[in-house]
Amino acid sequence: MSAAKKALLIDITKCIGCQTCSGACKEAHGIPGDPEPQLSATAFNAVREQDGKFVRKMCMHCEQPACASACLVGALRKTDYGPVVYDKGKCVGCRYCMMACPHSVPRYEWSKLAPYMKKCDMCYERVSQGKPTACAEACPVQATIFGDRDDILREARKRVVENTAYVPHIYGEREFGGASMFFVSDVEFEKLGFVIPKDNEPLPEVSKAALDEAPTVVLVGGTMLAGLYWITNRRREVLMAEARERTLKFPVADTEKRS
Repeated sequence: MSAAKKALLIDITKCIGCQTCSGACKEAHGIPGDPEPQLSATAFNAVREQDGKFVRKMCMHCEQPACASACLVGALRKTDYGPVVYDKGKCVGCRYCMMACPHSVPRYEWSKLAPYMKKCDMCYERVSQGKPTACAEACPVQATIFGDRDDILREARKRVVENTAYVPHIYGEREFGGASMFFVSDVEFEKLGFVIPKDNEPLPEVSKAALDEAPTVVLVGGTMLAGLYWITNRRREVLMAEARERTLKFPVADTEKRS
């Protein structure tokens, strides 16, 4: 596979709401359970019914992702293939990505003691090996197709131009600076719940707003975490010392004799 950017075209006129894409997504990522109606930490792809149409919701994989530019530690990045991927080893849990995303995509594992951010990764491992995304491969009616971004965009334009039933708009081509996910529809996108920006510029200001508070957050948060770390380890050291002292005073054999 060439290093050309990849993309998906979701044709809302073709989707039958079978949820096969959602099930394939879960299987590809090793997540048990049935398809879910909304995005969550265990559902990176969701299909909802709105205005008589079935509409997919997942990460748009923006050309200039606000989530990545808002991330303080580089845990999110736009890859050469197109997917915006997440490195949980770098994540500090600030959740700035959630605030920055105009599509409200990232989800957090609130139920876990050591939570991470979760979202669609556009099947990066599969794509980097020359395979299509799991959702595109599984779709029984080709409502979702995968390929080189330029080819996918040409196909989207062809459908919109040749069939007047389509709205003359390809969502994802220019919104927020463009994306790797394109939608075509016969119903206006605002009626289907899509975010319609006032202009099509990328969102550096969203990231900037989050980053403006970074020095204070890092300083105060870092100090608090360091304090908690010291207290926790100090308590553990004291408990271990007390346990050793009790063991020396009352050996197991002597304790058994007294009982």
